[in-house]
Order: sequence, then structure tokens, then C-alpha cells
Amino acid sequence: MQFFRKPNIDFIGKRRLFATLSATFVGISILLIIFIGFRAGIDFTGGTEIAIQVEKHLETDKLRSLLSQAKLFPDEIKSFGEVNQFLLRFKETGENALLVENKLIETLKDYNSTILKKDTIGPKIGAELRFQALIAILLSIIAILIYIGIRFEFTFGFGAITALVHDVIFTLGVIIICDRLGILNLEINQGILAALLTVMGYSVNDTVIVFDRIRENREKQKGIPFAKIANQSINETLSRTVITTLTVLIVLIVMIFFSGPVLQGFAFTMTVGIIIGTYSSIFIATPFVLWYMKNIRKLTVEEEIPAKQSAPAKA
Repeated sequence: MQFFRKPNIDFIGKRRLFATLSATFVGISILLIIFIGFRAGIDFTGGTEIAIQVEKHLETDKLRSLLSQAKLFPDEIKSFGEVNQFLLRFKETGENALLVENKLIETLKDYNSTILKKDTIGPKIGAELRFQALIAILLSIIAILIYIGIRFEFTFGFGAITALVHDVIFTLGVIIICDRLGILNLEINQGILAALLTVMGYSVNDTVIVFDRIRENREKQKGIPFAKIANQSINETLSRTVITTLTVLIVLIVMIFFSGPVLQGFAFTMTVGIIIGTYSSIFIATPFVLWYMKNIRKLTVEEEIPAKQSAPAKA
């Protein structure tokens, strides 16, 4: 199946336009991160997790409404174990957590509630989890750089890392905007962190497909300028890229609307990240390699792509 037959889009020729757009959006995202910031979940800030059971039937929406009326605002409510069992997460710790627990029991006294368990994550543990999350991202970036450097060359590795940093910062910017506008509850927790790491892996996979085709074409078409080969390779893999991306997006969009609040943040982050990652594998990674070869390594590359260039389509 192919969406495009013998595409001949001048991606490389438009690289400056898209580099400018990306730099603008990434700059805005950095400003949002610095001056507005994102809401961190109790996984990273600390808090209290309470599992309760009620004897009378109670829907999650009704429970949330009762708690709101009692001025209790849990960061998360989800089903826990069997029917009429719920897991609630609050940011309060210590004595405040005890007050929340007592108020919770009082609010649900008509439903004969029972506390099944209570766990508290202190601020120190939350700080350790934040540090470990940062280390996980940094180690992932280093491992990807080494992998691509060995499989191709480090010039390509720098292109892949540039695209990854672009994807993560851009995605975080979108998360902040959507969270602040109240479109979705998108506090940064372990679920969203897992989504970001998954996006990194997906983006690299997409980029490696293009790099692999560039390597094949360079071996078969010796003497052809790198810019022309790069543009041809992106066109040849375009159909595969679109099909793979759409397949994943269909599942993620269904999850956003039907998976509930527990997985909604993960699915939304994945959706945004995959769209941005697909974009960066075409318009950021390979053009950066071209820029690096020309300006840093001082190699001769052709900047202009002939208008009548043909790009044979491959599966």
C-alpha cells in the first residue's frame, strides 16, 4: 500500500523555511517552560495516595462531584481493584494528609466508606524521582547518539539528537499550553514521562529509516551530491512514514477519547510527540546533517535540487 507514487517533493530545498518555523516554536516552548512551567504530579512532588471502598454503588463522576462540594480536589481518581473501589491521589502530606483522610471519610459517610490503604510519597522521594527521570532522558539521548554513530557516523548522530531535543521541547510546550487552557489535565507524572521516552524511540526509528535509505543510495549512486541523495531518500521513505504514523495515531486518538483520565495524558503526549517526531525526521534531522557537513566539516554539498529530479518510489 502506498499513499504516494514516485513523490518528488523538494524537502531539502525548503529546509530553511522549516528550520525557521521550528526554531520559533522551540523558542516559544522554552519560554513557556521557563516562565510558566508545567504542573508536576505527586510522583515528582510528593503526596498521598488513598484507596477507598464504598458499600453503595458510586460512579467516578459522582465521587468527584461530592469531593468538590467538600472542597477536596484530588489530583487523580481511578478505579482500584473491584467495583466501588477507588484510588485517590492528593498532594497533601503529613498532618494535612490526615486532615484530608478524615474529611474524605466524613464526606462519604452515607456510602459507608472504608480506607483500604494509604501511601505517602514524601518530597524527598519525589525529588529523587525527578532526578532519576532526568537521568533516564539523558542516558537515552547518549545511548541513541552512540548507536547511530556506530551504525552510520556521528554526523548523523548529531542530526538525530537535534531532532530528539526538538521533539521533547516542542511536545512539552504543547503540554503546557493545553494544560493551562484547561483542554486536558496534563500534569507531568510517570505516565507522561513514559510517553516522552516512547516518543524519543519512535522518532529515532523514523529517522533511522531515512538515514538507512541515504546510506544505501550513497553506495549505489557514488558521485551524486549529498543534498540530492538526501532529498531522494526522504521521498522514497515518505509513503512508509505516513502509513506507520497514521496507524499509530488511529489507536492513540481512540485512547484519548475513550481511555479515561488515567491514560489520557499518556495518549495525548504520544499523539503530539509522534506528529512532531514524524515532522522532525523529515524536516529537521536530515537537513541538520546537510548543514553540519557543509558548515562544520566544510564538505562540498549541492544546495539546489534540480526541478525535474525524479525520485523512484520504494516500498
